[in-house]
Amino acid sequence: MTREEIIKLIMELIHESVPTEDLSDVDPDIPLRDQLELDSVDFLNMVMELQMRYGLEVPEDDFIELTTLNRAAAYLGPKLEVSV
Repeated sequence: MTREEIIKLIMELIHESVPTEDLSDVDPDIPLRDQLELDSVDFLNMVMELQMRYGLEVPEDDFIELTTLNRAAAYLGPKLEVSV
């Protein structure tokens, strides 16, 4: 999966959690929770959905890697290549 595909996937998951949120100006280097109305439950739902859809293992200690779009793409890229 490419970086762009991973970012699109994350944006889709965010949209599912908070459909009224405007995602057009999301900065890929700023933590998602700092720029969107994502609470800890929304974030956890996003991680759980990633794990269920793609059979990924994302340990709680690695959640920090999913805080921005760019970090998430870098972290998930190798995992999705193996999983998909």
